[in-house]
Amino acid sequence: MLGFKSEATANIALAGIELIHMMRRQQCIFASTKALSIKQQFTALTA
Repeated sequence: MLGFKSEATANIALAGIELIHMMRRQQCIFASTKALSIKQQFTALTA
């Protein structure tokens, strides 16, 4: 069966997906510097 077992898990996953989209559109805090790639921005946020 596919899907999430709890609403909290679904919210966390959706927030992560939205964050990636914001980073690609350069709407994130770290996007002001073009020196960081999307992978580097994501790593900085998870550290």
